[in-house]
Amino acid sequence: MFSLFLASGEHFSLFSYFLKMNHGYVHVAMAATVTLLIVWLSLLIHRSFKRDQEIGRDPLVPDDKLSLRNIVEIGLERLYQMFQNILGHDAEKHFGLLASIFLYILISNFMGLIPGFLPPTDNMNTNLAIGLVVFLYYNYQGFKESGAAYLKHFMGPVLPLIPLMFVIELVSHIVRPISLSLRLAGNMTGDHQVLGVFSNMTPLLVPVIFMALGFLVCFLQAFVFTLLSSVYIAMAVSHDH
Repeated sequence: MFSLFLASGEHFSLFSYFLKMNHGYVHVAMAATVTLLIVWLSLLIHRSFKRDQEIGRDPLVPDDKLSLRNIVEIGLERLYQMFQNILGHDAEKHFGLLASIFLYILISNFMGLIPGFLPPTDNMNTNLAIGLVVFLYYNYQGFKESGAAYLKHFMGPVLPLIPLMFVIELVSHIVRPISLSLRLAGNMTGDHQVLGVFSNMTPLLVPVIFMALGFLVCFLQAFVFTLLSSVYIAMAVSHDH
């Protein structure tokens, strides 16, 4: 039984094993689980801030010892610095969405490293939903920032080539959420299958190496997805045509 849980293969999960849940709905349950974890994490940090206020301590001052709150703050600070380099003064405006996407994808990816769980991000439906949010958001911000002039992004600099450039740019924009989704789903599916194969072959010690590599893959995929999303937003709100 231990090796069964350790070898979390592609189609095995606690939801399907104990709750007899159809595999097609496991990723929905996992996505909901990740959402609840993020809400729980937010409540813990909010409670920490509130506790500091009650005892008269400045909540902006970091804790003396390493804590969950410190880890989250350090990570978000590094993310914000990256977004500042890409978005400039607009970083604060878009930080809430981008940080939420990064945190959601990161936790979703990490869930695939826990025996008996599947990462929601190895399913195209989950990833495409996030990609569509990014697609709608950056186009909305583009129109909000520039109005009808935003359409110049689709027309190119040469007047005779406007019809051709418009079609090419339109297709490239439509493909963006699909490419984001495919990249994330492909990498997470591959990482999960590799871990499952080696866990089945040698349940002890050897899978630890691939779990360490899996942590790196999980972080990089969340980072790349969020980085590209911030670049799309920066291109949409840019006034350089």
